[in-house]
Amino acid sequence: MTPPDRPSPTGTSHRNGDAGTTENSILSLEHGDIHVRQDGPRDAPVLLLIHGSGASSSSWDALVPLLTTLHHVVRIDLPGHGRSAEPGGGDYAPPEQGRRVGTALDRLGVEHAIVVGHSSGGYAATALAEQRPDLVTALVLINTGPSMDAFIAPGPTGIDPAQWPPTDEQIRRFASTGFRAGYQVPQELVDELRGMTYHALTAAMQASIAYLNQRALPDRLVAVGKPLQVIFGDQDRRWRPSSAVDYRVVPGAEVDMLPGAGHTPILEDPPRTAALLLPFAGVHTA
Repeated sequence: MTPPDRPSPTGTSHRNGDAGTTENSILSLEHGDIHVRQDGPRDAPVLLLIHGSGASSSSWDALVPLLTTLHHVVRIDLPGHGRSAEPGGGDYAPPEQGRRVGTALDRLGVEHAIVVGHSSGGYAATALAEQRPDLVTALVLINTGPSMDAFIAPGPTGIDPAQWPPTDEQIRRFASTGFRAGYQVPQELVDELRGMTYHALTAAMQASIAYLNQRALPDRLVAVGKPLQVIFGDQDRRWRPSSAVDYRVVPGAEVDMLPGAGHTPILEDPPRTAALLLPFAGVHTA
């Protein structure tokens, strides 16, 4: 769990941690407030981290201290996740998520960023690059499924919308395929998923599926034309690990497999994830 924040009169809060000072801000945007976290030196190149469905910016906590020596790390809670409000009008589509992320970065004064998306966060990252090629320097996708053909159907979740919020055990069953076999689902993730509404969780997932069905991600990324790194745990139980090679159609794409890691290497193995990400980010810093 993250230490409690110390609110400031401006609506921004701070905490001291291993990576220095974390700044938490609530940005008032059209259709709902967005929660932003910033770590590392403000004059360093920006790494934007985007979480997946059912998670929040906290899912990056173990990785951030490994990145902040060289980068200004920005994390955003997507609409309806973490501390961000559900979107007015209920639009969870990746293009709308990308638009809101771009607006938030404009508010922060960020002109260029390497954008890192985990799982379905990679769809918001791609949508942002489609809309704002001026803003996105390069893309890193971590266990982001390239198309619905690569999806591994999960078993029963045990979550009934009529009984929301679910129990810890129901959430752990639902989230178990998000990690390698035998990995203990963190309690913080359990608590955060329970804090979501059933509509926010399912609408975000359905919007990601619709985005993939409209056009496979590798095809989108060929058109985007940005430097690309794909990191994939070879024990992923949500997306077929061999599907990572689908991204090789993108000219110059780097595809790196993490042996022994599941769907969420940012929590399962932060040091090896950072060891792959940092060299790529260093080469493509604007």
